[in-house]
Amino acid sequence: MSIGSALLGAVLAAASVTSASAVSPPAVPATAAQASAPGATAGRWTWPLSPEPEVVRRFDRPDQPWLPGHRGVDLAATVDQAVLAPTGGRISWTGVIAGRGVVVVAHPGGLRSTFEPVTATSAVGTAVARGGPVGTVTSTPGHCAPRTCVHWGVLRGETYLDPLSFVGRSPVILLPLP
Repeated sequence: MSIGSALLGAVLAAASVTSASAVSPPAVPATAAQASAPGATAGRWTWPLSPEPEVVRRFDRPDQPWLPGHRGVDLAATVDQAVLAPTGGRISWTGVIAGRGVVVVAHPGGLRSTFEPVTATSAVGTAVARGGPVGTVTSTPGHCAPRTCVHWGVLRGETYLDPLSFVGRSPVILLPLP
C-alpha cells in the first residue's frame, strides 16, 4: 500500500466521523438483504461514468486491512468527463489527498462512494440524485498513467466493498461441489 493510499484511507475514515454529525445522508432504510448483500442494490445503482466505462483494474480485497490491495476499481475516463452519483446521497467531503482531488458521497444505509482524481462541482452537504453530477475528472496523473481513469471506492464504515457488485458486475466465483 502506498503512503498516498494509506493517507486516503485515514482521511476518508476521519471525514466519515466528522461529517456524520454535520451531513446526514437522506433517510432511506436499508432492507436486511441490502445490508448483507451489496449486489442486492444493483437495481438502484448506476455507473459513475457515462457511457459505461471500461474497467481498467478490478477490486482486490487485501487479506488483512493493513495489507496491500486495490480498494476500489479503476474506470477508463477522459479529462473533464462528468462523474455521476451512482445512487442518491449527499456530498460529504471534498478535498485534495496526495495531490489528487477527492469527492466522497454518503449514501443511505451507511455506504460511501469515493472518487479520485475528481474536482467537485457542488459543495459539501449538497444532495445528489442517482446519475447527478458530483464532479469532473482532472488531468492529475494517477496510478493508471499514462491512461486517465477514475478510482471508484465504496465503503461501509471502514470496510471497502467491490463497487462492481453494486452495478451487477462482480466476478463469478465457482465453489466446489459438496
